[in-house]
Amino acid sequence: MQGLLKLSAIVDRFNALLGRGLTYLILLAVLISASNAIVRKIFSWSSNSFLEVQWYLFATVFMLGGAYGFLRNAHVRIDFLSHHMSARTRNWIDVIGIIVFLLPFCYLMVDLSWPTFQNAWDSGEMSQNAGGLIRWPVYLLIPAGFSLLGLQGISELIKRLGFIFGASGDVISHLETESADEIGHEIEEHAAHADEEIR
Repeated sequence: MQGLLKLSAIVDRFNALLGRGLTYLILLAVLISASNAIVRKIFSWSSNSFLEVQWYLFATVFMLGGAYGFLRNAHVRIDFLSHHMSARTRNWIDVIGIIVFLLPFCYLMVDLSWPTFQNAWDSGEMSQNAGGLIRWPVYLLIPAGFSLLGLQGISELIKRLGFIFGASGDVISHLETESADEIGHEIEEHAAHADEEIR
């Protein structure tokens, strides 16, 4: 189990770093959007490529940020029910949910979206808008995003089973009570400890 927990820590660290990096894309999207609006109002000029860049940046944050959201426990829970359950019961519910719903769904989405990306790659598909962008990068975000979410699902599954079998603490309760900064610090410490053991 300790080896699996080390693997989980590596996945957590990767998705934590990626999630923090995505925040800069939000800033970039805001700056591009504001620039487009100012140029359009002052010079009566706009560019479809810049408009599509905004969409691509939003799609990148949305698709690749799902794994980070899962890591930070930002996904939807029925809190008024889960707070009345024991920690062990909540972890078992997560285990079942990850195995029965999340991982098969991620596999299905990757399987269905890959041919769309492949077709766009092979054909060099371009936007139908004048001056628009090539399409394959945004199509690639779908299988990439669900692959990352599935990988984070495996990491969360390992942590839940680690708690159930007494090899680690209850991650769910920590995430519900700690602040965002404390969670980020804990993830970094967990990942640094895994790095040291791997070396």
